[in-house]
Amino acid sequence: MAGLALDGSNPDVGLLFEVNGIAKDAPHWFDQVMEYVGEYGIIAGLAVLCLVAWWGARKKSDAPAAVAGLVWAPLAAGIALLANIPIREFVARPRPFKDHTGLDVLVQGKNDFSFVSDHATLTMAVGVGIFLAHRKYGLIGIGLALLEGLCRVYMGVHYPTDVIGGFALGTAVALLFAPLAQALLVPLMKAIAASRIGALVQAPRAGTAHAGGAGEGDGAAVTDAFGPAGAAGAVGAGGPDGFPDQPGAPRDGRVNRDKDLAA
Repeated sequence: MAGLALDGSNPDVGLLFEVNGIAKDAPHWFDQVMEYVGEYGIIAGLAVLCLVAWWGARKKSDAPAAVAGLVWAPLAAGIALLANIPIREFVARPRPFKDHTGLDVLVQGKNDFSFVSDHATLTMAVGVGIFLAHRKYGLIGIGLALLEGLCRVYMGVHYPTDVIGGFALGTAVALLFAPLAQALLVPLMKAIAASRIGALVQAPRAGTAHAGGAGEGDGAAVTDAFGPAGAAGAVGAGGPDGFPDQPGAPRDGRVNRDKDLAA
């Protein structure tokens, strides 16, 4: 397996040199930007995307299930990275710059094996995990993962097939274990929602206060009884001043009839 990409006529190697060749012709500042984006920037961007998606998921009617889906995204990435450890040791593919001269390597010190790319695995697992919970944010996450793969090849630290393998591994873990993850995480999120830190899972809704406002329990009953419709009924059934008659108090019609009988 280590000789998979040693042949210079291999398309994998050819594409590597094509993409990495852009780095040789690019300005130094652009290479620095790509290095930062490829090493840290996209991962940080995915973290922010998860936070934005979580903030919106808290406001949904099915907030515990939505938040559980987003919690699964980083967990899927962690599981995928653990699964990659034996894969890398088994394939034992050296980094491309160790077998090929002429590459413009933007990040030094990469001495571990190349297949599959940890960065590609992590970012795609997160992107697909977000997609399962929220389509729009998930598409953005998958787009960031694809950009991450391009950066890794541009930086000269991975073959294109390293990146493709990482995408496949991250996607497989995020999809295959999602049903089990939901079965375990949804009850957990519901329990958290019912606890003192429930705001982490479900945003407080308007009208849920028990004191000083209408919403639940006796307050809601009072509002129903004396709301617009209840108030109108109370006026029609009550005395001339609009308030309900006191128990035992005679109505105007009875008073008039008593006066006629007395006369």
